[in-house]
Amino acid sequence: MGAKVRVLIVDDSASVRQTLSDILSSDPDIQVIGTASDPFVAARRLQDEVPDVITLDVEMPRMDGVTFLRKLMSQHPLPVVMCSSLTEEGSQTLMQALEAGAVDVILKPKVDTRQNLLESGVRICDTVKAAAQARVSRAKVSATPGKKMSATPGKRTLGVEKKLSADVIMPAPHGGAMARTTEKVVCIGASTGGTQSLQQILEALPSDVPGIVIVQHMPEKFTEAFARRLDGLCAVEVKEAANGDTVLRGRVLIAPGNRHTLLQRAGARYYVEVRDGPLVSRHRPSVDVLFRSAAQSAGSNAVGIIMTGMGDDGAQGLLEMRQAGAFTVAQDEASCIVFGMPKEAINRGAAERVMPLDSLASEIIRVGRSGTGSVRA
Repeated sequence: MGAKVRVLIVDDSASVRQTLSDILSSDPDIQVIGTASDPFVAARRLQDEVPDVITLDVEMPRMDGVTFLRKLMSQHPLPVVMCSSLTEEGSQTLMQALEAGAVDVILKPKVDTRQNLLESGVRICDTVKAAAQARVSRAKVSATPGKKMSATPGKRTLGVEKKLSADVIMPAPHGGAMARTTEKVVCIGASTGGTQSLQQILEALPSDVPGIVIVQHMPEKFTEAFARRLDGLCAVEVKEAANGDTVLRGRVLIAPGNRHTLLQRAGARYYVEVRDGPLVSRHRPSVDVLFRSAAQSAGSNAVGIIMTGMGDDGAQGLLEMRQAGAFTVAQDEASCIVFGMPKEAINRGAAERVMPLDSLASEIIRVGRSGTGSVRA
């Protein structure tokens, strides 16, 4: 059994500290080593014990979370997960936090219904464990990647239902011919570390690239702020996907948080369907759902790219894309913040190519200009 992921919770709300502590402590692979009501208390705690991950509230008295994050990353880089309420102002601040070095974002847990609490718990625990594997400094973290999660006797667990596949959203592909068009469509899936990596790719793209649909694991509201921010930085148009949006050249659609996004086709036109549904591969939106829909709707006209993130969401969907004739790419280990999702896709034979982050933009441009998938000798 590997070492547990040790977490320090920093939040000015006593009730939030307690709820987060209960959720994280319910996971047998996580240990809450302490809580702090503000950054000053947290700084004193850090002098005694350095955690593997810090969960950090955005709005706090005496010093806000982003200011503390910047100080921390300049002096003692650690994986930090920002914790925020579902607000417009909070989503803007979180963009600053991600720029300042935060690994990921979680919403303050919803406790209004048992299902919401269960789903919140799944996301929070998974995000913290992914953050523990993130490479934010030269120091190795104590989490053990890929270890099996086992229940501990006498430990209260969240009791989440078994991990669901994309079958719950749409049936598995059955083969059959796909009418070809000359128009390519690019589908990208990313999780932990994906926000900065996606920015690097999208900023390098010209305005005439094929239409792109992205699933980045991120809470609702934050995807909208993320899309708006990228739209102001990039030559391509970037927007949060809305149901029925057309996939066009020079347009990037980012799946809204907490909704599944599927690629659909009507004649020669590609568009997205945004719908509700259960967590798939422990996520909503799920990369598996997007990739399966691309396999069925675009076939060999599609390009699938799986990027940094923990877990296996997208691995099966990328395999289905490759089997349908799509060109498929996995980000390489050296350039991943967390080499989980790409590794799983590679192990399943889903990736036709394995490429570093700084080559992905040029590959998208090449595919768009050639009108074909990979260069096959």
